[in-house]
Amino acid sequence: MTARKRTLLRILLAPGAFWIVVFFLVPSALVFVYSVMERQAGGGVIWSFTVQAYQRLFLTPPPVGAWFNDFVIIFLRSVWWAVITSAICLLIGYPLAFFIALQRPSVRNVYLFLVLIPFWTNFLVRTYAWKFILNNNGLLNSILTSLELPRVSIINTPTAVLIGLVYGSLPFMVLPLYASIEKLDFNLIEAAQDLGANYLRVLTRVVLPVTMPGIVAGITLVFIPVTGQYIVPTILGGGRVAMLGNLLAQQFGPAGNWPFGSAIAVIFMILLMAGVVAYLRSEARREEASLS
Repeated sequence: MTARKRTLLRILLAPGAFWIVVFFLVPSALVFVYSVMERQAGGGVIWSFTVQAYQRLFLTPPPVGAWFNDFVIIFLRSVWWAVITSAICLLIGYPLAFFIALQRPSVRNVYLFLVLIPFWTNFLVRTYAWKFILNNNGLLNSILTSLELPRVSIINTPTAVLIGLVYGSLPFMVLPLYASIEKLDFNLIEAAQDLGANYLRVLTRVVLPVTMPGIVAGITLVFIPVTGQYIVPTILGGGRVAMLGNLLAQQFGPAGNWPFGSAIAVIFMILLMAGVVAYLRSEARREEASLS
């Protein structure tokens, strides 16, 4: 590569590099620094090195009869909700993405447009819309009442939180799945059927392995944001279903414990980065295996 091409490449990469440094690396470094500082009453930090925040996070004894302390329980609950949301989005999104990929181009574009429409509205507004739908006097109960069916109480329950999480995350699952399925060579399916494979074997031996990059990408795009969700548990759960985002908001807000909140955020980022690195390595090994 000539010096001129290297200079042009650096110029093209400079905006992206600037964005990553200023809006990711610097804030992440600041959060880590806060996590090893002393707490200042009323919020903020005292610039004195300590690991008390990490000690509190890992060494706080659990309640009687429990295996983990409250902080670890909230983190595990957030991960569990993310797993459930990812699974439901995959079960709904995969057939939907497959259906869209099978349509002719003009119809396909209409369906993709419908999938993208929710992004035109702020996520907070959409979540409040679900609150009006699921409220005790909302649209859902009004319909049930008009049909002379018993009313249901969904708002401020885990069910409402799950509905909100799935609704907000589904497009992030459908789009990478569609991109992967759209590249699928359907001649492979016909060939497998000609060789006597039934629908289940075609799905497990041909379709799923070929579209696995889209599945993994979709799960990653759903799992990571859901783990740190704050808006949905607060609005649809009424604060009764505490997740990691609620815990962080409490520490940086009413509790005013910035070091402890930063320590939670650091551990969270480390675990998520470890998951992303594992995913990238698995993809690299898969590509190497396909080329060999």
